[in-house]
Amino acid sequence: MGRARAAACAALVAGALAGCVAIPTGGPVTAGGDGEVREQDGVVVLAQGPQSDADPTGIVEGFLFAADTEVTGEFDVTRQFLAAGERTEWDPGAETIVVSATKVEQTGEAQVTVSLSVTAKVDRDGRYLEAPAEAVETLRYELVQDARGDWRISHAPDVVVVNSRRFLQQFRATSLYFLTPDSQMLVPEVRWFRNRNVPTAAVRALLAGPSPWLQDAVTTALPPGTELKPEAVSFERGGVAEMTLEPALAVQDADRGLLLAQLDASLRPLGVTTLNVRAGAGGALLKGAPDTLSVPDPGDLEILVGGQTWELVDGVPGAVEGVRTVDGAQPGSPARSADGRVRVALADPTTLVAVPSGDAEQRTLLTGSALAAPSVDRYGWVWTARASAPGRLDAVRLEGTAVEVTADWLTGRWVRAVRVSRDGTRAAIVSSGPDGVTLDVAGVVRDEGGVPLTIGPGVRAGAPLTPTASVVWVDDVTLGVLSGGDAGPTPYLVPVSGSSTPLPAVADAIELAVERGTRTLYVVTAAGDLLRYEGGTWVAVPGVTGVLEVTGAAFPG
Repeated sequence: MGRARAAACAALVAGALAGCVAIPTGGPVTAGGDGEVREQDGVVVLAQGPQSDADPTGIVEGFLFAADTEVTGEFDVTRQFLAAGERTEWDPGAETIVVSATKVEQTGEAQVTVSLSVTAKVDRDGRYLEAPAEAVETLRYELVQDARGDWRISHAPDVVVVNSRRFLQQFRATSLYFLTPDSQMLVPEVRWFRNRNVPTAAVRALLAGPSPWLQDAVTTALPPGTELKPEAVSFERGGVAEMTLEPALAVQDADRGLLLAQLDASLRPLGVTTLNVRAGAGGALLKGAPDTLSVPDPGDLEILVGGQTWELVDGVPGAVEGVRTVDGAQPGSPARSADGRVRVALADPTTLVAVPSGDAEQRTLLTGSALAAPSVDRYGWVWTARASAPGRLDAVRLEGTAVEVTADWLTGRWVRAVRVSRDGTRAAIVSSGPDGVTLDVAGVVRDEGGVPLTIGPGVRAGAPLTPTASVVWVDDVTLGVLSGGDAGPTPYLVPVSGSSTPLPAVADAIELAVERGTRTLYVVTAAGDLLRYEGGTWVAVPGVTGVLEVTGAAFPG
């Protein structure tokens, strides 16, 4: 076994199994080894420390492998590859780079360069950003020889490199729950934490508050400056979690129902069944049940057929009572509020109208070239955008009030699609600009009456994709988009914080609609067909496809 391979040798613990494994375990290694042993499912991989005769490449290769297979979060074995002074300076918590392939090569007498095929990055606070397609990054490691002549790393970048598959074994996606400004709903933000005392990591992050892109759109019942003392959540068998929050007086004066609702929603998916929160050391438990905060049932799917609004009730199509036909050259892109009081559509690509219903006649709400499909938020505002007015979105109400909603990052960009989340705090925006077509999610900043004022900083989602002009919220933390491809438009599930997942392509798909979850996901084709995602494939909706020519479909939102 060569010196470089010896540095990456690992004990594979699964019964009596043992052997050596080179990095990466998935993808080619073009330097530092001449073979590869693949892990078996369920095998625990334990890295060894540096070998005395390892050359610079072998030391860096062993360092990367030790960090990649870390399970405790202490990185004790990994630090053995570092020179004495660097062992305390290296900060493995600063950033995690998720990779699909790694190339290690010596580029100087005491320098090793590592080339990475990057799929994502996770920062110190657990924020996950998916990388663009074919993203690459280079890391450089400097080495020295110690008094015994053994090579050690004198400078290592403050990152941990993790194989894509192993990342999912070591990290856990965790939703932190904040509040809408009116305290009526919970708003999740997903972070990724190492699989060790995740409840403690979640509470600490919850106390620190939402990310910058979301902070102006939500609020929290946890008082400013609240700390976890002692700095850990006690988690016992049976799902009992206990914590103490300081300062006691501020915690006691907080809205207990809302505070407990945030903690309960954030910790219950982690296995917490009983939550005991004390205000101050030795203080009394916060009594009271968490407030119940939820999004109302959105109702049935509605489709537009020749300008007439139909609904699918238990899969059976029928005209919506009291709603009349949209008058226009090309009616499509319907949208409505959850209570059905606000119904809009595009009469043609340049005209947004209120759908005639009851005693109300059809009214034009907005005109402009290439209008984006409308989205209705829970405050009754109708969102769209005009190609003739780049750099902004338009929000209007049925009575005619209109506001322009801007964001610095939208300057010079044309908004092609917009969809506001069910809680009204976030907007998913497809826009095009000098860097191409992107999908971003941003916080919606409103006044006390719910009037949208501005859009906060955008966070990129689905970076490897080229989205088209259709986006929906599949659930509170996942988007559905169409992306171009060789097989035709491909629907993707795109987490706001996570990796995108393709669904089967649909040759002429033009629009998505969803209630909640993939079981309620639909696609409309250019031919007017309506398909539902079922059993891992797209199936025609009985009584619609081949009978009705659908020009648009939507659930509330």
